[in-house]
Amino acid sequence: MSDFRAERDSMGEVRVPANAYYGAQTQRAVENFPISGWPLPSELIRAMGLVKYACAVANRDLGKLTGSGKNALDEKQVEALLAAARQVADGGFADQFPIDVFQTGSGTSSNMNVNEVISNRAIEMLGGDRFAKEKPVHPNDHVNMGQSTNDTFPTAIHIAVGAALAGELVPALQRLHDVLAAKAKEWDRIIKVGRTHLADATPLRLGQEIGGFARQIELSIERAKRAVLAVIELPVGGTAVGSGINTHPEFGSRVAAVLAQETGLPFKEAENHFEANANRDGLVECHGQLKTIATTLFNVANNLRWLGSGPRCGFYEVKLPDRQPGSSIMPGKVNPVMCESMMQVCARVIGHDAAINMAGAAGGNFQLNIMMPMMGEATLESIALLANATEAFIEFCAEEMEANAEACETAVEQSLSMVTSLNPLIGYEKAASLAKEAFQTGKTIRELCREQKILPEDVLEKALDPFSMTEPQG
Repeated sequence: MSDFRAERDSMGEVRVPANAYYGAQTQRAVENFPISGWPLPSELIRAMGLVKYACAVANRDLGKLTGSGKNALDEKQVEALLAAARQVADGGFADQFPIDVFQTGSGTSSNMNVNEVISNRAIEMLGGDRFAKEKPVHPNDHVNMGQSTNDTFPTAIHIAVGAALAGELVPALQRLHDVLAAKAKEWDRIIKVGRTHLADATPLRLGQEIGGFARQIELSIERAKRAVLAVIELPVGGTAVGSGINTHPEFGSRVAAVLAQETGLPFKEAENHFEANANRDGLVECHGQLKTIATTLFNVANNLRWLGSGPRCGFYEVKLPDRQPGSSIMPGKVNPVMCESMMQVCARVIGHDAAINMAGAAGGNFQLNIMMPMMGEATLESIALLANATEAFIEFCAEEMEANAEACETAVEQSLSMVTSLNPLIGYEKAASLAKEAFQTGKTIRELCREQKILPEDVLEKALDPFSMTEPQG
């Protein structure tokens, strides 16, 4: 048996791998785009299968698939179409979607790839010959009925992105928040030196500092949820340019309802199909939230990296778990590798945002954006990277990190900023002079005050109580 079979499309004959479920249009795209070797993300392929399933349900319920016309299907054929689409939505035939990310900008190649696979699988399920030239369940007439790539491909991107945000990133961020909040509570009585401009500042509690990180993550959760809302409107129903040509007026709303039911997310038909087809502003907004989340995660990881620096010549106020040897030449060296991993992920996501912004602003004219495959792939990669890095950071760093109370509290007494609490009692100028003298002599503020009898002992003890400096004073 030959390794290839002959398939035809409107441009002529193409040689397709003999056992492939896809057909001529997919093969042309494989040959045209030998660019990166990166196929579309599996999440996006599954979302396309789900969109095809929802479209078939809507067309069935509207009587479009089973009418009396030339292309009408019988009940068994409709059920086979639904079952084949469901299999793709469930991750089946994953090796049958080989087209490169950097393809036709509307995603037409991948839309037809999905149409061909579903068509041939449905024919096979019916006991027919999926290699036959005549297609009783046709990739265009039936699988793509009432649709254009221009409305269904961005719809699939929205479905995949919304599901990944809600199902992967939000739970990961919630777990990180919970871990940090628990650490903040556990470490609430540990006093340490504050730092602004990387210079010593007034004391605070380690729990307060970590609590600030927890709040950053809490805000990130809210941003991730807003990112979901940015992709809730679905272009499906607009067909080629937003006019809805060749589809039923209720098609878009019915498809959106099926997709909302299937995903548990409040997807809905676009308010204006001309906007929804032409622009990917919602995806730009969505990724903007991801960029902000990446900025936050970078900041938290970097701060913990600094707090864990040492162990002898750095701050070492937080003991990060040892994960692996840190040097090929320095025995015993251990590095904050989980922080570094997170920071690299965040840099990647921030870079993706520049690409998404460029694609959203300049990637389309008039009725279509033509950079959608890249936008979808980059957004889904950002979500996956952030979710996976967060989960790894929790398991291999955040949960196991410990407070070094001794290091925290030892530095407090040495801090020149202890003098700040004396401002109301001796004035700024005298306090500044004391701080300079303490630095020059190596003495503490407390020692100088006692030597020079600046204040009565009871007043001094109250004023220089580090814990009292960590809260507002009446």
